[in-house]
Amino acid sequence: MNFPQIRLESQYAKLELRTTPSQLSMEQENAQVLIEQPKADLKIETTPSKLTIDQTEAWADMDLKSMFRRTRDETDKARNDVLEGIARRAQEGMDLMKIEQGGNPIPQHAKVNSQNPWKEFNIGWIPSHFSVKTSYEPSKVNIDWQVNQPRFDVKENSLNIDYTPAKVEVNLAQHQSLKVDFANLRYVGINYEQEI
Repeated sequence: MNFPQIRLESQYAKLELRTTPSQLSMEQENAQVLIEQPKADLKIETTPSKLTIDQTEAWADMDLKSMFRRTRDETDKARNDVLEGIARRAQEGMDLMKIEQGGNPIPQHAKVNSQNPWKEFNIGWIPSHFSVKTSYEPSKVNIDWQVNQPRFDVKENSLNIDYTPAKVEVNLAQHQSLKVDFANLRYVGINYEQEI
């Protein structure tokens, strides 16, 4: 048996989406840093050391005296000899004044005055110990310094941002459609007839 049929064939619409992703670009140049460190101010003052060597006594021990020293020494020796001679004669006079108290002062004085004193001998060209006088004054160092602080100059560079937003394109790739088909129907006038 043939029943009348209505056949529907539909097709959905299809959308096409095209996207372009967003792009973000950031650039920043390095900051410019200028650092200056002035040198420290350093001032050094030194007083030179002083070494004094006095060899006067050493030369005198070797009988190499200056004219002034020799004159002074001979004058002192002559004065001492005169004083010793006066003291000796005064003592002899005292002995002679007391002759009545006994003793024989004249032969004793003659014996003492006739004998020469013993000569002392020593190596004469070697100076005595510590005859060279030394004096040392060390140097003095004065140090004065001043530290200078570093100077900083910083220049910051701005941040460059480049942003491209995302894009979405929407297109209709396929239109919707509806197809209607009839089977086993006949047209009679404005109506349909069915055959069974």
